[in-house]
Amino acid sequence: MSVSSELHFSRRLPDPRALLTLLKPVTWFPPIWAYLCGVVSSGVPVGSAPWLVVLGMVLAGPVVCGMSQAANDWCDRHVDAINEPDRPIPSGRVPGRWGLWVALAMSALALAMGLALGPWGFGATVFGVAAAWAYSAEPVRLKRSGIWGPGLVGLCYEGLPWFTGAAVLAAGAPSWPVVIIAALYAIGAHGIMTLNDFKALEGDRQTGVNSLPVTLGPERAARVACRVMALPQLGVIALLLGWDRPVHAAAIGVLVIGQIWAMRILLSDPKGRAPWYNGTGVTAYVTGMMIAAFAIRTLGGTG
Repeated sequence: MSVSSELHFSRRLPDPRALLTLLKPVTWFPPIWAYLCGVVSSGVPVGSAPWLVVLGMVLAGPVVCGMSQAANDWCDRHVDAINEPDRPIPSGRVPGRWGLWVALAMSALALAMGLALGPWGFGATVFGVAAAWAYSAEPVRLKRSGIWGPGLVGLCYEGLPWFTGAAVLAAGAPSWPVVIIAALYAIGAHGIMTLNDFKALEGDRQTGVNSLPVTLGPERAARVACRVMALPQLGVIALLLGWDRPVHAAAIGVLVIGQIWAMRILLSDPKGRAPWYNGTGVTAYVTGMMIAAFAIRTLGGTG
């Protein structure tokens, strides 16, 4: 018997509030912020094309990220029935195949909007939409891997929007400093995504999702996540010093010290403290992203 037939839905139309919950607005901030980091790092004045900035923010956050959340909830409805049975799909507030239809419709909307951002923006949108489905859907379902899954999400949350914002404003390929800094922050986001997997530990274990908390255990997974978050930022600091940006490097260094303090608290109770760290250490992490973007804006432009 399929999961959808096991879940006894009493509705034919979705609850509008449940649809908004399905799109998880709280997750829209990281890609929007990363897109803005790309805009800043391009070195192109925002006022030269404000509509591209606004369109890119809407595309990166509500549309592409919202679509990815809907796709993930649809493909994970059996896992959510264990971990979070009150989620929109397993609870029946988004009944039948509405979750799938929403994800497909928003995929089409994302591609249509991406066309307005030019070839670089459209190419990035195609990649982002494909990555969202590759992460969640069978037969690929990269979410099953504790390495490839968080890596892909980190890339699409931080690296891809940053690259896109810089490319769209500069109307060409970003310079190597922009690409390298965006890539380092995307790598570090792997650790953030690993911490996010703690909340689904039991359901992942039962359904064969080999997240790092499942395969390594919460304590070892948290230590790995902390190292993955910290080391790329040290690389950013070293690069900024090499590019004669000592003030920006020092500011990011202070933020890293704050994160290390927060990491020590996290490691005292990884599963219980992971949500707390997401509100403290991650805030310092994304603040450093914008500082780095301002640091390299005069090195931006096209390569």
